[in-house]
This record gives sequence, structure tokens and C-alpha cells, in this order.
Amino acid sequence: MINRSSARAHATRARILEAALRELGRNPDCSLGDIAGAAGVARRTIYGHFTGRAALVQGLAADAGEAVRRVSADTHAPTPDAVTALARFVLALWPVGNRYRTLLGLAHRDLGPDAIDALLRPARETVSGILAQGQQQGVFHTAVPPGPLNRALEAQMLALLECVNSGLWNDDGTAATTAALITAGVARDSAAAAVHHLRPSG
Repeated sequence: MINRSSARAHATRARILEAALRELGRNPDCSLGDIAGAAGVARRTIYGHFTGRAALVQGLAADAGEAVRRVSADTHAPTPDAVTALARFVLALWPVGNRYRTLLGLAHRDLGPDAIDALLRPARETVSGILAQGQQQGVFHTAVPPGPLNRALEAQMLALLECVNSGLWNDDGTAATTAALITAGVARDSAAAAVHHLRPSG
């Protein structure tokens, strides 16, 4: 039998984190009181789940990390076509990045220098494997080794998410995925066709 008290506590924690994601997205300097109000709980309730702002942001990072791990695990199975594998992975990861893009501006200030590395490690391992496969297949360029090329793709994706976060751009992942394939060395028309095959328009 499910412990009702535990279930309520879990639901309250989730509601606090959801409110934090919204409020920190609107104002990175918002207070715990602001987050408590948005979550519909007393400020002291937040302290029942998190010791302070840093712990709250760490909770968001933990949720984001779990989402990244799920996407990485779901797309871990080898795919004969590296172009399709990379496109599928980026399309699957984009909604996670979009949901947690607020963390990009908070990570270095609230989490420390190693937080993003730990959060992105599963994705980096997956993409590096896909890039190595694609280079062996001759579908990705070989001017840059898989590791550094992976970091270049990551920087590109983070920059695009920051543009979304700042209101400069909006994308459902289609354009970002096409751009990732082009950066990896796929011709523009082929990149667009690969993404269209996975996400038909209309």
C-alpha cells in the first residue's frame, strides 16, 4: 500500500520544482518566497524539502540529469545509419534542453563548475559514439575527432537554447537538429531530408 504521506510529500516537492523552473526562468534572482507563492505553499514548506536556493537548483539539475540519462538510454541501441541516429538523438534531447534551459544561466553560479559536466556526460558519451560511427561510415567529416566535434555540437546546441531562453528564437528542435547534422558534415539538403523523415511537417 502506498504511504499517503510520502505520496503527498513527493507531489509537493514536484510542485515546488515546477514552480522554481517557471519563476527562475522569469527572474533568475527571484526569492524562495516568490517560488513558494508560485507553488502555493508556505516558505517553510520549501525548507522542508530543500535546505536553500542552491539545494533547490540542485534538485532541478538532478531532474534534468535523469531526463538526459533516459534519452541517452532510449537511444543507446546501435543504429546502422549514423545520420539518422544523430538526428533522432538531438530531436529527443531538444525538449529536455528546452524544458531545463533556465539551468544554463544558473549552473555556474549556483551549482559549481562540475555540475554541467556531470549532467551532460551521458549525452556526450552517446553522441561521441554516434560521431565515431558516422566518421567510419564516411557520412560525417573527419577534420575534427569525435570528442572535440561533440563539444562543438554541444556548444552550438547550448547557444541555440540560450537564444530560445532570451526570446531571440523559437524552435521545436527541427532547425536545431538540421543545424547539428550540417555541423557534423552532412549536406544541407540531406540533413533537412533526414530530419523531415523523422518529423514530417503537417
